[in-house]
Amino acid sequence: FSGICDADEVGSVKLQQLRYLCAIAKNQLNISAAAESLFTSQPGVSKQVRLLEDELGVELFNRNGKHLTHITPVGRHIIARAEAILREVRNIQILAEEFRDDARGTLSIATTHTQARYALPPIIKTFRARYPEVVLQLHQGSPTQIAEMAASGAVDFAIATEAIEEFHDLVMMPCYLWNRCALVPQGHPLTGSTPLTIEALARHPLVTYVFGFTGRSQLDEAFKAARLHPEVAFTATDADVIKTYVRIGLGVGIIARMGWDAEADRDLVALDASHLFAPNTTKIGFRRGTFLRQFQYDFIQLFAPHLTAQVVQTAEASESQEALDELFASLELPEY
Repeated sequence: FSGICDADEVGSVKLQQLRYLCAIAKNQLNISAAAESLFTSQPGVSKQVRLLEDELGVELFNRNGKHLTHITPVGRHIIARAEAILREVRNIQILAEEFRDDARGTLSIATTHTQARYALPPIIKTFRARYPEVVLQLHQGSPTQIAEMAASGAVDFAIATEAIEEFHDLVMMPCYLWNRCALVPQGHPLTGSTPLTIEALARHPLVTYVFGFTGRSQLDEAFKAARLHPEVAFTATDADVIKTYVRIGLGVGIIARMGWDAEADRDLVALDASHLFAPNTTKIGFRRGTFLRQFQYDFIQLFAPHLTAQVVQTAEASESQEALDELFASLELPEY
């Protein structure tokens, strides 16, 4: 592809055709879903993909009648290049926006319920006061969904604890450490266990996070290391739901410590469990190669004061996640 020209084309290939191509790949070869995601018609998408194949002289998809069955080998390479081109087009747009008005724009964040409910509110309040013209979009999902959204460019930032190391196109930076507490109703037998032991905890049904959410893997590893097999009576994706089921007596809740509110949760007792389970690290990240605007750097630093613009730029220049980890290896992270 020779370059971007005035007619919104790359050589004789239109950028819109590349958008259609990438949307089809993103939607598992479902043309109708791709068309819906781009607010256009299915016949129009099909036609433009055919025109693109005619222009390039290769088939990008194998077909069974009107249905796409899989991406051809050359199609995979071309889609990867198309995605890179569209990322650069987006960076050009962002760069222009930065010079046109550096205090106006959109900031989209994907995170878990726990972060959205407990960690982010004061950060977002401060950020909004500083940048009232920036529209904030908050998306919630599983850690894997969060990383996928950031890796695909659907959001600017991912904030998560688990399932992010496998996404090598993301620059993930450590923000803070957090640990857990055990929640029980007033008068529960465990309130007399000081300090709380993992053996005492394992004697009660547990109410905790779904596997893959909010450090659940460390929880399971701790019980396994102690050769204990507690009954997990109920799992959920957020602390508020877990607290609800602790209140009705379903079991002992194990949640991120930030999820307990001394005022709102006066009917529950929080027992320190930081000595029972390894701490977790919350990270913030973005897709490698993204042009960050000043308000985006400021958001990162509001969330993690040690992540200055210079540190973030140094992190992005790291060639691998191993190099990133080495960069932050000696950093003493704050605890939430």
